[in-house]
Amino acid sequence: MAKSRWQRFLNTVQISADYSEKPAGLQWRSNTVFIVATVAVGLFTDLFLYGLVVPILPYMLEDRVGLPPDRIQSNVSGLLAAYAGASVVSSPIAGILADRLPSRQAPFLLSLLALLGATIMLFLGTTLPVLIVSRMLQGVSAAFVWTIGLALCLETVGPENLGKTIGSIFSFISVGSLCSPPLGGVLYAKAGYTGVFSIGFAVLAIDFIMRLLVIEKKVASKYEAEDPSSVSDLNTTPSQQDGTADEERGNDEQQPLLGGKQEDDAAYKISENQPWIVRIVPIIPCLGDPRLLTAFLVAFIQALLLGNFDATIPTVAKEFFNFDSLRSGILFIPLGVSDLLLGPLFGWCVDRYGTKPVGVFSYTFLVPVLFLLRLPHPGGRDQILLFGGLLALCGIGLAGIGAPSLVEAGAIMQKYYKVNPDFFGENGPYAQLYGFNSMVFGAGLTLGPELAGELKQVIGYGNMNLVLAAICAVTAGLCFVYIGGKPRIFTKKT
Repeated sequence: MAKSRWQRFLNTVQISADYSEKPAGLQWRSNTVFIVATVAVGLFTDLFLYGLVVPILPYMLEDRVGLPPDRIQSNVSGLLAAYAGASVVSSPIAGILADRLPSRQAPFLLSLLALLGATIMLFLGTTLPVLIVSRMLQGVSAAFVWTIGLALCLETVGPENLGKTIGSIFSFISVGSLCSPPLGGVLYAKAGYTGVFSIGFAVLAIDFIMRLLVIEKKVASKYEAEDPSSVSDLNTTPSQQDGTADEERGNDEQQPLLGGKQEDDAAYKISENQPWIVRIVPIIPCLGDPRLLTAFLVAFIQALLLGNFDATIPTVAKEFFNFDSLRSGILFIPLGVSDLLLGPLFGWCVDRYGTKPVGVFSYTFLVPVLFLLRLPHPGGRDQILLFGGLLALCGIGLAGIGAPSLVEAGAIMQKYYKVNPDFFGENGPYAQLYGFNSMVFGAGLTLGPELAGELKQVIGYGNMNLVLAAICAVTAGLCFVYIGGKPRIFTKKT
């Protein structure tokens, strides 16, 4: 009896894998809502802590490290680059490791420990190398939490519900990226470093408890099964949910005798004769798919635009309206509110109407709005309202470009996995997929501020937005051609 209680305790804290004793709270801990909420809180924590320290980095470098004023800007940029660079390098590694490990929870939890270590180093660090290492640790943590979190979402809700799930998550985490910079500035002004990092540690504590409690659906199903070893690690993929497999079999029976379904499957078949590197990173043969490459491009341009706004809104607010840091932060509110309110709606549209209409509409919508950002100029209240209104319109476009990329990439890899089930292993290719997606996003987030800064300096803010509008127009065209499959006008009639 005592042994049974001890085993139940070990299972409850997810230390043991004896499926004869169910852990406490198994039902609600493996509930879809709780799993998605845990992922959302994890992503929120990453963005919240990232933004919380950004406004105080210059003061840390001046007060603690003792750098002269002429070296502050370059080292702030270096600390931001350290975060993004570590995230870019770590993302594919996170995907490979996550797909090879039997559970998503262990690396998901370890990434939080890395974030905790990074936060402690930032809180106590008094030298530049310590601050650099802390930012790199933060980037590594971000790579793992985004890669594993998105893969866990896909396995939990399936591609058919991924759009509205991602839209809702992005709306929630946008609050973190929206509120954390001005909050960090206010806390630093009122309570110093202790006030800033106290709220950071409180958010970390909530995140840690939720990650510790969450139980993946594939793990929960093993407690219910008579033979736990017979439960597939991907038993929550959509081909096995809600009768989808039966529907697919029915669809197969309705295919014409000449091609159709079999030709589609042949397009996703991967040859067994692959170099050694493919055995380590089996997603590599899929990277030649133009639809997958376009999905990655959509994510890259999204990050590029976000990096552009992060880099230019504060400087434009100062140059045009003589705003201080706090009032410059307020200008991010109309940008974020649109994303907060419309993200779930666009996600639902992706699930209902597909990735192509939402992707094409969102990037096309951004073209005239970015062009109109040439209009604001130095002035008073009317110019401030014009600039804020255009930023709100930009937020509408940004709200619609997140879900299509992730949903499209997940749907494509689902097809590759279905046609080549043994090629990717038991865990499938999903963590690797989102690892590459995180790498591409990190690259866009790194390049965005640099590109925006150079263009703004060389050709001016208005012409910079004209270049971004042209980039969005090209991206909208690529979405029309590739995202969601080729349109009918490009398909040969037989």
